Amino acid sequence: MNAPDRVVAGVLAARLDGGGRLLFADPQLAALNARAGGAIGQPLAVPALATIARLAVRLGIVVSRAVTVADDAADIEMWVRAAPEAIGVRMAVSGWREVAAWRPEGTPREPALAIAPGEWRWETDAGLRLTLISPSAGTRHGFDPFALLGQPLTALFAFDEDGDGLLPILAALAGRTRLEEQPARLRVSRAPLVLSAAVRADGKGVFAGLVGVARSVAGERPIPSEALPARFTEDLDRALRTPLARIVANADSIHAAAEGPIGSDYAGYAADIAGAGRHLLGLVDDLVDLDAIERPGFTLAAESIDLADVARRAAGLLAVRAGNARVAIVRPEGDASVPALGDFRRTLQILVNLIGNAMRYTPPGGQVVVEAFADGDAAGVRVTDHGKGIAVADQARIFDKFERLDPAEAGGNGLGLYIARRLARAMDGDLSVESAPGSGARFTLTLLSRESLPR
Repeated sequence: MNAPDRVVAGVLAARLDGGGRLLFADPQLAALNARAGGAIGQPLAVPALATIARLAVRLGIVVSRAVTVADDAADIEMWVRAAPEAIGVRMAVSGWREVAAWRPEGTPREPALAIAPGEWRWETDAGLRLTLISPSAGTRHGFDPFALLGQPLTALFAFDEDGDGLLPILAALAGRTRLEEQPARLRVSRAPLVLSAAVRADGKGVFAGLVGVARSVAGERPIPSEALPARFTEDLDRALRTPLARIVANADSIHAAAEGPIGSDYAGYAADIAGAGRHLLGLVDDLVDLDAIERPGFTLAAESIDLADVARRAAGLLAVRAGNARVAIVRPEGDASVPALGDFRRTLQILVNLIGNAMRYTPPGGQVVVEAFADGDAAGVRVTDHGKGIAVADQARIFDKFERLDPAEAGGNGLGLYIARRLARAMDGDLSVESAPGSGARFTLTLLSRESLPR
């Protein structure tokens, strides 16, 4: 049986400064803020309240609305009034009512996570998209936590293997068990962290996301540069590929209403699940490739290929995705031929990566131009987009391992270009970029021309 509702009578008060930092709060509000990872003198840590305060400051008017805040053991319904002042915001909360979240009899409650001093809170939904990041994290590490909401968990954290060469988060997700001691780094600053998390379940006991805390690690740990242990990638590939593929297939089937009509909201959930599954499959592929290319003596057999044909095939593989994004791909003419020496499968992989990246940064209605060319002993493909461009100072960084220029952007895991260049060089070729801010970017894959062979 659910516990009776708890009502707090009267009006609770709080004050924030111009930067959104909590200066004062009545005890109930201060305790709620502390459970969310905040403290007096730090940014207000309850997202719903912080959003109302920011809106009041931005509009310069009093904002009043009803909100529901998810607390550790209950939902708290309240009416919030935020009034902007010359030096901050005055907040009044009334109608405080704690309502026990409904759940079937016998369903375990969500485990509570204690937040120690110096730690901060993060949460995700069932698709592992970020739904909450403590504002104190942004203050401490220099990023805007609100800008990351809705992004994949990997936009905030880069996960490292533990002392056994494993990723604890994969075991936790597979077994729906509590996550303990996951080494990680902040994408924005590379600051080392240790993550813990509890699994959240909905009213029917179905996985609904993670509720976690992040703890800073004193001192810097070197970023591993050696290849991953062979057993790690083999076990990872074997353990995850088949179940992830099944999840994606079933989610796509639900989204397509293959078994009969379903509500639009459930169809949307299914599409999100399929997208998250494909993201994880891509990560598995990248880790397997990373393991291969960083092993001593990695080489690729040179065979006779037609770069123009490979470029057309890569563009064709992305045609549906390009249509959904309203981006046109201009590919080499059907009779164009550029003989080269390389590995067909790996060359196709490089070009799919380059064209996919170009599509991501090209606005709707724009186009990606794919050109094949021959120049003496070299043959190549240029992929040009019309995105925001890349600063000269950042053009070397984008080929580094796990490097992403803007972690807040939706995208990959910072391995694609690193792997693509390593593959190109393993074929005695190269991958380069030309760009300027506001002028798009042009990536060029070069390989040896077939004409360079001695006669």
